[in-house]
Amino acid sequence: NRIKEINVRDLYAIVEPGVINYELQKEVEKVGLFFPPDPASYMYSTIGGNVAECAGGPRALKYGTMRDYVLGLQVVLPTGEVIHTGTKTVKGVVGYDLTRLFVGSEGTLGVITEVTLRLLPLPEAKGSLLAIFPEMEEAAGAVSEIFRAGIVPSAIEFMDRPSIYCARSFLEAELPEVGGLLLIEVDGPAPSISHQTGRIREVCLREGAREVRIAASEEEAEELWAIRRCLSQASYALGPVKVNEDVVVLPSKIPDLIRGTQEIARSLNLPILCFGHAGDGNIHVNVMVQDDPEERRKAQEAVERIFRLALSLGGTLSGEHGIGMTKAPYLGLELSPATIKAMRRVKRALDPLGILNPGKIFPERGSDG
Repeated sequence: NRIKEINVRDLYAIVEPGVINYELQKEVEKVGLFFPPDPASYMYSTIGGNVAECAGGPRALKYGTMRDYVLGLQVVLPTGEVIHTGTKTVKGVVGYDLTRLFVGSEGTLGVITEVTLRLLPLPEAKGSLLAIFPEMEEAAGAVSEIFRAGIVPSAIEFMDRPSIYCARSFLEAELPEVGGLLLIEVDGPAPSISHQTGRIREVCLREGAREVRIAASEEEAEELWAIRRCLSQASYALGPVKVNEDVVVLPSKIPDLIRGTQEIARSLNLPILCFGHAGDGNIHVNVMVQDDPEERRKAQEAVERIFRLALSLGGTLSGEHGIGMTKAPYLGLELSPATIKAMRRVKRALDPLGILNPGKIFPERGSDG
């Protein structure tokens, strides 16, 4: 769990996999640098876990995901061999890109023992705002208009009506009963922040927002973002058991995804709340159920229908959480038999005995070795 090196001149860090994401962010900020990947679990998740899952987070919209910051790895293969992938330089095309093969492999191909990470200069300033919309469609429509205005926020988070209800109850916050809201963060040179937030405010009001709140201080910004961050806990107001998925669609398809999910919720009489990263279309769909077999069965039916809905909209089953064991039975919904077969061959080549995370990713337990 050691941070072995932070190189200020060449903008990289070398860390062991047990380093907590939050701790790395704070250490590099002390020397004016920036590590963008910020999964919701950044306060306690490790860099090794972030690499294994190819973690993202709200800032992925502007800065990309974990794969964009891993320059190289030290990996122990299932055979006991130790290999080094990548390089400290940003450019490097010698042989196959094994670094990207291991990023997002969910611990099925090797044990990561060291990570070389790319860093960026720390943005000078940040600004946050909350835009409240009567209907979900208006909130989703504003996202593309913000981009069309020439602004790329560092984060655009979306919350639907059930999510707003949960946050309002949990925080006792002053949030109206509306169909959707956007939480937006911008960063950059200090003089640019007021221009960016002002321009976004204009766009949101033009697209139908009934109110736009711009944080006047860091404390006010924290209060705004608490609305989004509380949802993991606040969602339990709708049920004691949560089934959480993270499908992705094109941002323009978010209204179709939300409408379809609402119809699934009505047909199965289950509360479902949707929130997530509107800028890149990665929506966290949370099915809340009672702790009994029939409710759990309905939850699994809802999940499969949501997966099929996302795929029908040109999306994908997962943007951040990976496949693991729970999504393994659905892998064939998105990937062809030939594609899965090719992946199995890679797994067998590196792990011939199938000893690393058996049952992960591939549908049939034990058939991946």
